[in-house]
Amino acid sequence: MDDDTIRVAVGLRLGIPLCHPHKCSLCGAEVDNLATHGLSCRRSEGRHPRHSALNDIIHRSLSSAHIPSRREPSGIYRSDGKRPDGISLVPWKQGKVLVWDATCPDTFAPSHLPSAAMSSGAVAQQAEQAKRAKYAHLDASHHFVPVAVETSGVLGPEALQLLRDLGHRLREATGEQRSYQFLLQRVSVAVQRGNRVAVVGSLGGSLDWGLEGF
Repeated sequence: MDDDTIRVAVGLRLGIPLCHPHKCSLCGAEVDNLATHGLSCRRSEGRHPRHSALNDIIHRSLSSAHIPSRREPSGIYRSDGKRPDGISLVPWKQGKVLVWDATCPDTFAPSHLPSAAMSSGAVAQQAEQAKRAKYAHLDASHHFVPVAVETSGVLGPEALQLLRDLGHRLREATGEQRSYQFLLQRVSVAVQRGNRVAVVGSLGGSLDWGLEGF
């Protein structure tokens, strides 16, 4: 990871100021010195690349495990008319193909702080439950898995189980005993890089504010 990505990751983890208070360059909202606003800004520039990277990791890992899959498949829709992020082209479990849909809820969003303060992973779990409700109609015909990874890096229970299963299949296909650990690392790095884009975007493209000595 580049220096700015590491700075943002460490700053968010430790609650270290990343900037001077200012107005978001994207939406005009007030941003405090912790710079967490960028992670949940409605115009966040990090949301799309972070989401795309997560799906690319799953798609490529399935391919490495000799399980063909397709991104954004047509013909399958959730309750609001949107498509899932991916589908396997062969059965994954119990004779059903895998359908997944990823999301990266912001741990630090004001609306999520009460849940995040109660227990680690609560925000991701709630996001997975919301996704499952939207795809409830697929349960009889597909093996649907919601994949939620918080901006803090915490995985939801269903996302964690999917990565465990995928890591096991990667180990069988490649012989690499650390496949699961490497998979977790790739997901973690993807989230942190997306966070960096989101935070820097709200700062107007520079991390020069408030980082002296950090």
